Amino acid sequence: MEKIPMTRAGATALETELKHLKTEERPAIIKAIAEAREHGDLSENAEYHSAKEKQSFIEGRIKELEGVISLAEVIDPAKLSGAIKFGATVTLVDEDTDEEKTYQIVGEYEANIEKGLLNIKSPIARALIGKEEGDSVEVRTPGGEKGYEVLKISYS
Repeated sequence: MEKIPMTRAGATALETELKHLKTEERPAIIKAIAEAREHGDLSENAEYHSAKEKQSFIEGRIKELEGVISLAEVIDPAKLSGAIKFGATVTLVDEDTDEEKTYQIVGEYEANIEKGLLNIKSPIARALIGKEEGDSVEVRTPGGEKGYEVLKISYS
């Protein structure tokens, strides 16, 4: 199986979610199913069916998280330097609008564009890999070609 790169923060977040699902969500849904069973006829019991559906989702998510965590390769960006690679925090300027944006290139399971965490498999991240400060980057996006200049690269 292929290793899944992620930062320590990303791995910690997944481990925290897994612990929450196992220690809080799973026992709560088991209790909800038991209570719904007490209401009688299960074939017409909406509470029971809803609880079973939620249980299925929780168990699926637990299995997914366990699989990802078992394949995780935690990379410490503070130990890296040089051209853009996984873990880099990159400040870009849009060559059309002069708008500055800062992203950290992270693994797909920790990516969150609203928080500036860019999926390593995204078009922007793929275009940035290997670039240096001052380089221009052309990115093919669903909205067309975008040009960026790399202002700053840091690893922390």
